[in-house]
Amino acid sequence: MKTETVAKRWGLAIRNPGIRVWPYLFVLPFVALYILFHLYPVAYSLYLSLNEWNGVGPKTFIGLDNYVQLLTNDPLFYKSLYNTFVIMLMSLPATLVLGMLLAFWTFHLTRGRRFFQTVNMLPYITTPVAIGFIFSFLFDWQTGTVNQVLLRLGLMEEGYYWLQNPWSSRIIIAIMIIWRYLGYFMAIYLAGMTAVPQEIFEAAKVDGSTGFHTFTRITLPLLRNITVFLVVTSVIGGLQLFDEPKLLYGGWSGASSIGGPDNAALTVIWKFVDDSFISNTRFGYGASIAYTLFVIIVILSILSYKLTSGKEETS
Repeated sequence: MKTETVAKRWGLAIRNPGIRVWPYLFVLPFVALYILFHLYPVAYSLYLSLNEWNGVGPKTFIGLDNYVQLLTNDPLFYKSLYNTFVIMLMSLPATLVLGMLLAFWTFHLTRGRRFFQTVNMLPYITTPVAIGFIFSFLFDWQTGTVNQVLLRLGLMEEGYYWLQNPWSSRIIIAIMIIWRYLGYFMAIYLAGMTAVPQEIFEAAKVDGSTGFHTFTRITLPLLRNITVFLVVTSVIGGLQLFDEPKLLYGGWSGASSIGGPDNAALTVIWKFVDDSFISNTRFGYGASIAYTLFVIIVILSILSYKLTSGKEETS
C-alpha cells in the first residue's frame, strides 16, 4: 500500500499491485542515456551510410552506392585494410608470446616482482601522444637516437629514413604496439597464473617435471581461456588501429603526411577519419566505411574465437 501511495503521488498508476515500479524507475536514466547516446547514433549512422551528405546541405538518398563505390572503386580502402592486417599480424603474435614469457618469469621472481610489474605497465598508461613523440624522435633520420647509435657503432655510413620507407614504417608501428601493450598482456597472464592452484605446480615438481615441461604441458593449457580473451580483444582493437600511425606521422619529425610513405601506414580508421572529416567531408561514405569494418570485425572475432578456443571437452 505504501508503494501504491507514493506511486499515485508521482502520477504513476499501478494496475497490478504486485508489480515493482521502483527498479524500473532507477534503471530508466541509464536506459534512456544508452538509447540516446549509443543506440540512436548507431542506427543513425547506418541510415547515413545510405545517403550522400557533406554535413551542411540536404541529404541525398543513394541506397547502397557508398558501399558499391567502397568495395569496387576505392583501392585505398583495400590498401588500408592490408596495412591494418599486416601491422596486426606483426604485433599480435609477438605481444602474446613475449607477454606470456614475461609473466612466467615474473611469476617465479622472489625479489623485485612489484617493481618489475610497475616498470612494464608504464608504457600502457602512457598517453598515445607521448608515445608518438617518443618514437618519432627515436627514428628521426637527422637527430634520431637509433640512427645516432648505429652511426657511432659504424654499422651505417649515413642516417636511414626509417619513417619514409613503407615496410620500416609498418615495423615501427608494430614495435610501438608491442611496447605499449606488452605490460598489459603480462599483467593479464600473471593474474591467470596466480589464480591457478599452486598444488598443481607442486605436484608436477614432485613428479619430476622440468620448468619447460611444466610451462608447455600445464601452464599454457590452463591459460587457454585468457589467451582466447587476449586474441579476440586484440583482433578487435587491431582492426581499429589509429593512434599509433596517426601520431607517428603527426608532424613531430617533419614526416607529417596522411597515410605515411606510399600510404603504408594508412589504416581503415585513419581512412575513415580522413574521408569523413579532413579531406573529403563525406559523412555518408565515412559511415559506410565504419559499417564495413564492423562486419569485418564481427567475422574475424568469431573466427579468432573458433581458432583459439579449441573444441570443448564433452563428459
